Amino acid sequence: MSAGISLQTQAPNDEVLAEVHAEDDEILRIRAEYERRSREIPRDFYSWARLPNYFLDTQLVRDCIVELRRERMFPLEGRSVADIGCGSGRWLLEFAQWEASDLHGIDLDEARLTRAKERLPSADLRTGDAQYLPWASDSFDLVSHFTLFSSIFDKSMKKQIAAEMLRVVKPEGVILWFDSRINNPRNPGMRGIPADEIRALFPDCSVRLRRVTLAPPLARVIVPRSWIAAAMLEKVPFLRTHYLGIIRKRHNSGVRA
Repeated sequence: MSAGISLQTQAPNDEVLAEVHAEDDEILRIRAEYERRSREIPRDFYSWARLPNYFLDTQLVRDCIVELRRERMFPLEGRSVADIGCGSGRWLLEFAQWEASDLHGIDLDEARLTRAKERLPSADLRTGDAQYLPWASDSFDLVSHFTLFSSIFDKSMKKQIAAEMLRVVKPEGVILWFDSRINNPRNPGMRGIPADEIRALFPDCSVRLRRVTLAPPLARVIVPRSWIAAAMLEKVPFLRTHYLGIIRKRHNSGVRA
């Protein structure tokens, strides 16, 4: 080392170390939950071969199209899209049907992502932690997530992922939010995200939410008997268990409050 030059490294303080350990613990917990669900839930549990699943997915697709059309974001021709927590690519496949051609996704579960790569060989799919998205700022017209945040218990991790989603969406772009608004007593591996928490995750943003999705346990009972009855029950607000949201940066021109 040259004379007179001193290089010093500052050890991380206890608070920083605690945050790092908390992140590691949460990642391990999420991976363990993936493994538990893989073991305990039948492979076809969410298959469209089960009529209630077909109903729930059909209704959600309709609702997403309505919201994106309202934002002048449908169809997705010429749009770049990133799905955060993309799993096996179910929603990326849907976006491809909506004419999106520039598809990107990230998921923590390598097995599910392998399946997504088989289904979408031309898409840019990454295995990784959504707290550190591997794309440049202002990259995407649409950034989506479907039931990602309810699987995360650590508040700082949720804030970091939300901040990353805001970073990679274009200034005039849209974040599409879909997640449970209430806890599921039969599934301790998820926690509902209320409206005030969603708005806190995306400060200085326009956040427009509406309740969607007939309570899945009720749908599983009603849909096999009557699709029409299930559709009517879904019109009752307190029977809808999820929020569908459109999130925009507030500085955008023409943003709806």
